[in-house]
Amino acid sequence: MRQDLELLRGAIDIHVHSGPDLYPRIQDHFELARAARAAGLRALCIKSHNFPTAARAALARTSVSGIDVFGSINLNLHVGGLNPIAVEAAIKYGARQVWFPTVDAVNETAGRVDPAPGAKLPFWAKLQQQLRSEGVVSEPVAVVGDGGEVLPETRAVLRSIAKHDAILATAHLGRDEIFAVVEAAREEGVERIVVTHPEFPSQDLAIEDQVALAQMGALLERCFTTPYTGKCTWERIVVAVSAVGIENNLVTSDLGQPTAPPVEDGVALFADRLLAAGIAESDVRVMTVENPWTLARGRWRASERARR
Repeated sequence: MRQDLELLRGAIDIHVHSGPDLYPRIQDHFELARAARAAGLRALCIKSHNFPTAARAALARTSVSGIDVFGSINLNLHVGGLNPIAVEAAIKYGARQVWFPTVDAVNETAGRVDPAPGAKLPFWAKLQQQLRSEGVVSEPVAVVGDGGEVLPETRAVLRSIAKHDAILATAHLGRDEIFAVVEAAREEGVERIVVTHPEFPSQDLAIEDQVALAQMGALLERCFTTPYTGKCTWERIVVAVSAVGIENNLVTSDLGQPTAPPVEDGVALFADRLLAAGIAESDVRVMTVENPWTLARGRWRASERARR
């Protein structure tokens, strides 16, 4: 069932994939914008593992009225890793979200090690494995040193994010990297921090870790695809949402894969699950509309949440 209640009107999905891309996508950015507008969404953030998406988002915004589409940059090797010049350029061109490494994170090894027999690899890992077989080997992008200290280039990127009041997303970093980066981000003045899909296998954050990150000022991002594809249970999501507090969560889809539901249905399908688990409609609206809106468009602070 897809939830079409008025409570979801104005929802914002800050984690969507569209074509053209290096991997198959169910829609291009024009089709996605039109479909999301028809579904009642207020805004989208387009993500690509490989290319900055601000230009794609700008084209969608000017071609499809009635919905805000904004871009992002992902700090994988395709943009030079932790490259503050790339970050500055992307933000000046309109990107509002900076993802730390995903496919090239030290913690994300699927594309760099031999897969287990019969393993089902994501599209990005298949490409990395293909390049690896051709002798094009990608080294991971480190964000901390051997002793766990945040690298100077990491801080340079964080300063750029803070200067422009952009959104920092922890992407596919591992548990210790996430804590180090979030702490450094707060030190550098970053105010909008998202911990990306904490239940994803390469993150797999314990509840107590999620609570601690929320207390550090981060929002916990619950992605529809993580439980939908069986990477965790729906029950685990519900328990985590309740443990960290509704005000510290936001719901996204992470959709765009041709084997998954349409992107514009992701937030609504997630809402169905949350409502069925007994979470109140008002709380679902906080996670799908209110928190993403203040994150995407305004300055979001722990003190503001506390006054809500």
